[in-house]
Amino acid sequence: MEYITLFFNALFELSNAMAPYILFGLIFAGVLHEFVPDTLVSKHLGKTSILSVIKATVFGVPLPVCSCGVIPLATSIKKSGASNGSTLAFLISTPITGADSILATYGMFGWAFTIYRVVSSMVISMIAGILANLYGDKEEEKPKPAFSMAAPKTQTMNTMEFSTLSSPKIKQEESCSEGSCCCSGEEKSTNRSAYTIAKSSLSYSFGTLLKDIASPLLFGLLLGALITISVPDNLSEILIKYNWISYLIVIIIAVPMYVCATASLPIAAGLMLAGVSPGAAFVFLTAGPATNTVTIGVVKKMLGTKTLYIYLGTIIVSSILFGLGLDFILNGVNVKEMVHMHERASLLDILASIVLWGFVLYYISAKPE
Repeated sequence: MEYITLFFNALFELSNAMAPYILFGLIFAGVLHEFVPDTLVSKHLGKTSILSVIKATVFGVPLPVCSCGVIPLATSIKKSGASNGSTLAFLISTPITGADSILATYGMFGWAFTIYRVVSSMVISMIAGILANLYGDKEEEKPKPAFSMAAPKTQTMNTMEFSTLSSPKIKQEESCSEGSCCCSGEEKSTNRSAYTIAKSSLSYSFGTLLKDIASPLLFGLLLGALITISVPDNLSEILIKYNWISYLIVIIIAVPMYVCATASLPIAAGLMLAGVSPGAAFVFLTAGPATNTVTIGVVKKMLGTKTLYIYLGTIIVSSILFGLGLDFILNGVNVKEMVHMHERASLLDILASIVLWGFVLYYISAKPE
């Protein structure tokens, strides 16, 4: 009975911690969907090239979005035409760093550690994106438009020209009604009222996107709560005692656990103050925000099993290598300031959690169309 109580308490705390950021990510993704044309995303991020991966990485680094808030954003750009590699690079680079996290890292560890963290996150993201394009699951081919099919032989050349040129225009005008996703970003933002844009944005956020990630989100929350109560309280003591395998221990804990980039800082600082090597703490700073059970489930569903292996393998191997490199470069880190997290959830956090659970349970229980 005690473990059941601990489990639901952990689930409650985890939901309160993640829900505001997930809802923010959903709303942000809806706004981007309304104002950023799909053609722009597919043009810059749609190709399976190194440049597209670099663009996705650079775009994701400064965004102040955590590992749960990035899920709807990554789902949105994937739906807009981004390649698997670009989507994965964005999915990794965004939660590891961010404007808020970069400043907090500088305030706690200094500029050298901050630059090392930002550069390493970019390198890891690019490697994962390139590998996903080369060896990941193949992109699904988009169905060709009906009007591109060859016309019957009985038609004359003039009729064929009219069929291939005029029909799509008529079809687009008919289907590009208010709230339709086929319209260009310019048409969405200039020809409709602010109310219509907001309505369409929220419909896309809480209808299309949240419906797609409801199942892995539920599974991830339940598994994350289970893992949370399984992590020992004397973690730092264990890492010091088994220093030679501290990297692997941190990886095992950090990969499935949810922790945002900023909130991971005081944990890493506490580990270093307790005597854990900076490299092992750095592994937690990288693998912790970049992965969690929710993101793992979404990546598998959205990008495929092979890409999931690339995602996890790249983060695990690269974070360990960069951790070893940091231990080689630095003899020690002086932590002067600590970043404190809020111990109690605010009313806003609880309300966000209720809203999120309401949508998730609705989509889980709803009959498939």
